[in-house]
Amino acid sequence: MNLATPDPAPPDPAPDAGLRNMALLVQLRWLAVGGQLATILVVHGPMGIPLPLAPLIGTILLLVAINLVSLPALRRRQSVSEPALLAALLFDVGALTWQLHFTGGLANPFVWLFLLQVVIGAVLLPSGASWAVVGASLFALFVLAVDPVPLALPPPYDAQPLGLYLQGSIVSFILIVILLVAFVTRIARNLRERDAALAAIRQRAAEEDHIIRMGLLASSAAHELGTPLATLSVLVNDWRTMPEIQGQPALEDDIDDMDAAIRRCKTIVSGILMSAGEARGEATERTTLRAFLAGIVDEWQGVRGLRRLELSDDLAADLPILSDPALRQVIGTAIDNAAEVSPDWVGLNATLDGTALVLSVTDRGPGFPADLLDGFGRPYRSTKARPGPGWGCSCSSMWSASWAAPPKARTCPKAGRG
Repeated sequence: MNLATPDPAPPDPAPDAGLRNMALLVQLRWLAVGGQLATILVVHGPMGIPLPLAPLIGTILLLVAINLVSLPALRRRQSVSEPALLAALLFDVGALTWQLHFTGGLANPFVWLFLLQVVIGAVLLPSGASWAVVGASLFALFVLAVDPVPLALPPPYDAQPLGLYLQGSIVSFILIVILLVAFVTRIARNLRERDAALAAIRQRAAEEDHIIRMGLLASSAAHELGTPLATLSVLVNDWRTMPEIQGQPALEDDIDDMDAAIRRCKTIVSGILMSAGEARGEATERTTLRAFLAGIVDEWQGVRGLRRLELSDDLAADLPILSDPALRQVIGTAIDNAAEVSPDWVGLNATLDGTALVLSVTDRGPGFPADLLDGFGRPYRSTKARPGPGWGCSCSSMWSASWAAPPKARTCPKAGRG
């Protein structure tokens, strides 16, 4: 019976911070394209200052092409590395240097836009990469100081070039302040969300490790208790047959109470082992597949109150097996869960897949909500208002049987009720 469940799903992580930061750089590049076009139109048009349009428009077209290529690539990617962010920033530094070279070099007041690239690099990148952006910006300033293309200022700007520079500096300052506040705060929020997601993953890992340790402790204690309980059971049965005790009602009642208490302890130990995923192979019995399944149908349809449990038998042959109560309990838990949402009808289909019996439990319930399915396998997630009887199985083959002599069914060592 192949009833494997997937490994516990990892918690939903926040979207990759690098991916979102790269998207912010793409947005910043779109703003740069719009600002450059507006500046070229104003300076070359109403202000009447001639500009070398070919290199400036060519750079803008290159920025647009890079963005158009980046957008579909970002949709396909799950993450963006720090070297990719560094490359994007260095490209923007190079594009700004090229445009400033043809518009006056260091005499252009928009040279302070290099500060925006440096600050963004310091926020996004580790120390070494941040200093690489600083080095690229300093090298760009050196290049602009060597041999820039001066602008020919027409009247009345040629009489007071400092006044024009101061006006441009004010515009540049306002632009830098707005962009820094808008983008750095969003970048910082991305980083905080990433840190919060990592902290949640660490917390969940610690909780699951604690659960595993507690399960191992309970399983070990249950195993240790199994031997003395078995010894007590044998002694009680021996006492029951002793002539000194027979015929004394008081002693017989005490022995019955002791036997009931021992059986209760065995049940508790079995429940602990089942919860830990270790079924006890006690009270096995020889039967056949069809008889075993018919017994399950009779029990759950007659005793458990299920109106109709329909068995679909697709078995090629009625093979002999050995079964135990743990196996019946695991299958019954799945039927119980189905009956809670579909009390009028539950289907049980049995087929053979090689040497494995595959049982499928079907109901007419509403199904699970999407958010619960996304977190399937995580602990402490349930639609029920009470603890248990949830059902879990982490084995790859819960009931894998070899039909050679002696035919038997092996119960899953990792199946149990939760």
